[in-house]
Amino acid sequence: MKYTKIIKAFLFIIGLHVLVACNHDFLNTDPATEFSEQALWSDQALVETFINNLYDRLDEPLTDGRMKCMLVDEAHYRGNQASTDFNNGLITQDRLPAWGSVSYLYTWNDMYKSIRYCNMFFENVDNIPFSENIVDGKNLRDRMTGEVHFLRAFFYFNLSKIYGGVPIIKGVFSLDDEFKTARNSYEETVNFILEELNQAIELLPSQHSGVNRGRITKGAAMALKSRVTLYAASDLYNSTIFPEYSNQELIRYTNDNRQQRWRAAKDAAKAVIDLEQYSLYKPQPSSATEAAENYFNLFVAKDTEEDIFVKYFTVTVRQRWGLYTSPNGYHGWGANAPVGNLVDDYEMADGSLFDWNNPEHAANPYSNRDPRFHGTILHNGAKWRVRPDDAKGLDPENRIQTGRKEVWNPATNEIELHYGVDTRNSTIEDWNGSQTGYYTKKYLDPNIDAQYVRQAVTWRFIRYTEILLNYAEACIELEEEDEALKYINLVRTRAGMPAINESGMALKERYRNERRVELAFEDHRFFDVRRWAIGEEAYQPVLSANIVYKLNDDKTTSSVPTISHVVFEQRKWDNKMYFFPIMRDEMNKNDLLIQNPGY
Repeated sequence: MKYTKIIKAFLFIIGLHVLVACNHDFLNTDPATEFSEQALWSDQALVETFINNLYDRLDEPLTDGRMKCMLVDEAHYRGNQASTDFNNGLITQDRLPAWGSVSYLYTWNDMYKSIRYCNMFFENVDNIPFSENIVDGKNLRDRMTGEVHFLRAFFYFNLSKIYGGVPIIKGVFSLDDEFKTARNSYEETVNFILEELNQAIELLPSQHSGVNRGRITKGAAMALKSRVTLYAASDLYNSTIFPEYSNQELIRYTNDNRQQRWRAAKDAAKAVIDLEQYSLYKPQPSSATEAAENYFNLFVAKDTEEDIFVKYFTVTVRQRWGLYTSPNGYHGWGANAPVGNLVDDYEMADGSLFDWNNPEHAANPYSNRDPRFHGTILHNGAKWRVRPDDAKGLDPENRIQTGRKEVWNPATNEIELHYGVDTRNSTIEDWNGSQTGYYTKKYLDPNIDAQYVRQAVTWRFIRYTEILLNYAEACIELEEEDEALKYINLVRTRAGMPAINESGMALKERYRNERRVELAFEDHRFFDVRRWAIGEEAYQPVLSANIVYKLNDDKTTSSVPTISHVVFEQRKWDNKMYFFPIMRDEMNKNDLLIQNPGY
C-alpha cells in the first residue's frame, strides 16, 4: 500500500508538470511518454489533475505581469505600440493588438479550447471510478462535477463579455461531426451560463479544507452568478447602440424585461450576503493611515475574510507582477503605470472632489486624499522599500522619485536638470520606467526584491466588496436608494471615507466612481466601461504627472515640487470597441457565424 501511494503521487506530480507547461494543454502529450486519454478517465487522481489544468486556464494577470488596465483609463504600458493601437480603436478582424499580451487565455480560440476540456469531462464523468468518501460535505463526483460546471460557466461568461452571444457547444466534436455552429443569442448565452452556475451551486461544498482550499465553492458560484446577472442588466446589453446592425439578438436583449434583470442581479448579490460567510477586511479603521495600510495589506495577504474565489501562488510559479510593475529605480519594468486620469478620480479625504483649479489641492495634490489612493498608487515622494545597492546613494530616504530638479551650475551659469531615480531619465534604468509619473503599489509585496525574487501574492478573482457594490448598483437601478447607500457606505467606512447621501443621477455617478477606485487594477474597469456604455467618456487623452523642483530666485532648488497633469498620449473611442471582432480565420472556417458590428 505504501509503495502504491508513492507511485500514484509520482504520477500526479508528472501530470501536474504537464499541466503547468507553457502551452497549458494537458492533451498535447506524446503517448509514448505521457498519459493516454483512456488512462486519464480511469484514474480519479489524473482527473483531478485535469481539472487543475482548467483552473490554470482561468485568466489572471499576476503570472505574466500585464493587465487589462493598460487598455482602459487605468494605466499605461510604457513604449508599447500595440496598446496604443488598441486604445485608438485600431482593431480589425485580422488584428486585435495587445490583447494576446494582457489576456493570452482570453481569446475565442483559447476559450473554446477550455470549454472543450470541460465538455470532455462531462462526456466521461460516468466512467470515472470515483471514491465514495465524503470530504467537506460532498463526495468527489459531486465536487468535481460542480467545479467543471462553474468553470464552463466562467469561460462562457468571458466570451459573452467581449463577443455577446456565442455558439453554445456542450459536446466534443469528432472527425465525423459537422463543425459549423451558429451563434446563440445573447439571452440564450446568459441563460446557459446561469443554468451552469445553478447546477454548480447545488453540487459544491460551502467551503474547502486542507489541500482543497482555493477550490471553487458554493459561495463562489453564487458570487459569479451575481456578476453575470449584473452584466446582463447593464446598459450595453439593453440599449440600441448599433441601430443599423441587423442581428440585435446577438449583442443585447430584445425584450422589455430589464427591471426583472435588475431584480435578478439584486437577488443574486443578496443571496451571497445572506450566506454570512464573508465579510469586509478590517471594516472599522481608526485613522486614514490605518485605512490605507489595511487596503494595501488586503492585496498582499494570503488569506482574508473577503476571499470568495482566489488563486494561490508559490514563488516557484515565477509570478512576474512584481518585476513588471515595480519602479525602474528598483530595477522594475514600470508597466501597469497608473494614468493621471485615475489619480484625479480619487476624492479628497473629506469626500469632496479633487480639483486642480483649487489652489490648495494643486499645491499638494497627494495630501489628504482617499486612503485607497495611498494603498494603490506609488507617487512622487511616496515611501517604499529599501533601494537596491546601486541606488541607495541616490535615494537614502527610500521615496519614489518621478520628478526632475532644476539645479544651478555656477561654473556654466546654467540650469541643469537632475532627474529622479524612477524617471525614464534615471541613471539606474532609463529604458524602463513609467511614462505617467506613477507606479502601481497594489499587489506589490514590499518584502520582495522583485529584480531577483518572484513574489507569491494571492489573486482574488472575486472578493466580498464586489458583491456589496453589485448589490448597491442593482438597488440604484431599482430606485431603492436608501438600501444602496447603506452598502456603498459600508465600503467607504472600511476605506476611511465619509458616507455619501446623493440621489438620482448624482448617486449613480458617485457609485461608479466608488467602484472605479475600490476595484482599481482588479480587471473590472475594462468591462465596466463597456457594460455601462461609457467608452466616449473613458477613452480620453491620457494624463501624466509633470513634477518639477523649480529653481528659486536665490539659485537654490525648491524642496517642494510643482506638480501638474499634462496630456502625453491621445486615445480615441470607436463604438465597435464595445465588442471584439470574431477573427477572420474563424469566420472563414464557419460560414454560419455572423460578425459583430463595425468589423
